[in-house]
Amino acid sequence: MTHLIAPSLLSADFANLQRDIEMLNQSNADWFHVDIMDGNFVPNLSIGFPVLKAIATYARKPLDIHLMIQNPDFYIERFCVEAKASILTVHYEACTHLHRTLRSIKKMNVKTGVSLNPHTPVDVLEDIICEADLILLMSVNPGFGGQKFIQQTYHKIQKLKAMIQAQNLNTLIEVDGGVDVINYKQLLESGVDVLVCGNAVFSSENPRETINLLKQ
Repeated sequence: MTHLIAPSLLSADFANLQRDIEMLNQSNADWFHVDIMDGNFVPNLSIGFPVLKAIATYARKPLDIHLMIQNPDFYIERFCVEAKASILTVHYEACTHLHRTLRSIKKMNVKTGVSLNPHTPVDVLEDIICEADLILLMSVNPGFGGQKFIQQTYHKIQKLKAMIQAQNLNTLIEVDGGVDVINYKQLLESGVDVLVCGNAVFSSENPRETINLLKQ
């Protein structure tokens, strides 16, 4: 499978959000990555349902929604129906009954994702990975864009890839945090399928050309 690019709208210009969405519609990006933060699970707030529904109105590519929130089960139906999520990712650290949470997402005919914070070992996924369409490894501490990439992530990617192959699964590996035009090749070589890129895309002089480079 050719790897996918999911620009993170957290790094977009929110005063010109429709413009940036239309730019991504016309680019070679594959997904829209949308971070939802509650100020509790992570020390920051991002966007709520009114903005998310506006994004869904204009986006012409799948919405990859990443819930960095406590008690995600309370909102699964709204994110799947109102926000039109194609992939809905919850944090392992935020879910007391992760199996039940993933089954609830699947019932909405939405693909499931599980995210791990940098300090969480991939071993915790061994008995649940078969329920996930995607595993999102955070390569920075979640909550803010523009952070430096945590080097230990490469080892986690390789270990996770081996786990997926050992179980003969098709689970995708996604990485979010500090991904740029310098390290993306090494990430792909380590086994990443989906690159989440924020500042690397939106802070560049030509975002569409940067996306083209990241697709190579």
